[in-house]
Amino acid sequence: MKKILIVEDDKSICKELYNLLKTSNYEPLILEDFKNAIDAILNLDLDLILLDINIPYLNGQLLLQELRKKSNIPVIMVTSRETVADEVLSMSYGADDYITKPYNPNILLLRINAVLKRAGREQEITLYKDLYIHVQKGTIKRNGVEVILTKNEMIIFNYLLTHQNKIVTRDELMTDLWDNHEYINDNALTVNISRLRSKLKELGIEDMIETRKGIGYILL
Repeated sequence: MKKILIVEDDKSICKELYNLLKTSNYEPLILEDFKNAIDAILNLDLDLILLDINIPYLNGQLLLQELRKKSNIPVIMVTSRETVADEVLSMSYGADDYITKPYNPNILLLRINAVLKRAGREQEITLYKDLYIHVQKGTIKRNGVEVILTKNEMIIFNYLLTHQNKIVTRDELMTDLWDNHEYINDNALTVNISRLRSKLKELGIEDMIETRKGIGYILL
C-alpha cells in the first residue's frame, strides 16, 4: 500500500484528504511537526507527498526547495493559489504536479496515480550481469546478498554502469557528482571508489571496476 503524506495545516482539509486516500486504498499520513518538517519527512518511508503552499514556518515552496536537496520523493502541490507564477515556481523547485483548490477528488486521484506510475518507472531495478541494482534505494543485490551504497557511491556506480566497457575519467565522475549537488574533492573520489570496490567484494565480486592509470576507470 502506497504511503502518502499530507502536509496541510487546515484540519478540515486534512481530514477530507485523509478519508479520500484511505477509501482509495492508500495509506495516508498527516504531518504534525511543521517546525521540523524536513527531518520529519525524511524519517518516513514515503511514496508521495501532497504539499500545500500556505503552511507554517517554511512555506510549501521553500520546504520543497529544501527537500529536493536531500530527496526525490514525488510531490504534488495542492493549493488555493491559482497564479501561473506560483505554478511555475513550484514546478521549478521540483514539484511533480500541481493542483488547485477546490479540486475534484477524482482528478486528484488520477494525478496521484500518474505521478506514482512515473516514479515507479524511475525506480525500476536494473540488471547488470548477475547484479540487481536499485538506484533509488541505493542497493545492489547478488545471490540473495544485498549491500547498501551511499548516495555518492551509487552516483559513481551508476555513471560507470551507463558507460560500461568505456573508460570514464576522474573528471567525468567529479562533474557528475557536482551535477547531483554532491561536492567532493579528488581525495574523496578515491575514497568513494575504494569503498565501492569493498562493497562489491562483499558480494563476491572483484576487479569489476578496473583502474586505467593516468586516465580513469572502466566497469567490466
